[in-house]
Amino acid sequence: MRYIIDTHTFLWFNEGSDQLSKLSRKIIEDQNNEIFVSIASLWEISIKTALKKLEISGSYESVLDDLVQANIEILPINFLHTVYQHKLPLYHKDPFDRIIVSQALGEKIDLLSGDQILDSYFDEYPVKRIW
Repeated sequence: MRYIIDTHTFLWFNEGSDQLSKLSRKIIEDQNNEIFVSIASLWEISIKTALKKLEISGSYESVLDDLVQANIEILPINFLHTVYQHKLPLYHKDPFDRIIVSQALGEKIDLLSGDQILDSYFDEYPVKRIW
């Protein structure tokens, strides 16, 4: 199976936080699954760590090593993703979450996220939020 993970999901997985659901951890750790993180999540982490609004273990530059070690692939943003984002209702105004949802919709892959407000976006599509 293929999944995209939300920014907090990646951070909690990477930090070994118990805030990450057991199901999400199991899915990410299953080597039979393809796990993606959006380049938007990396952009968000970069901005927030530079502004000192987020602390991570290690330097920002070490995030790439963390992704490689966890076998998580970076999903770039493409035009189709922006088309989905353009059509999304304004249930949620966070631009990072909106593009991650759009990528899930465009790629037809489930999203691992604890953010329940995102469920509203998936009502009409064959993908879902899992936590």
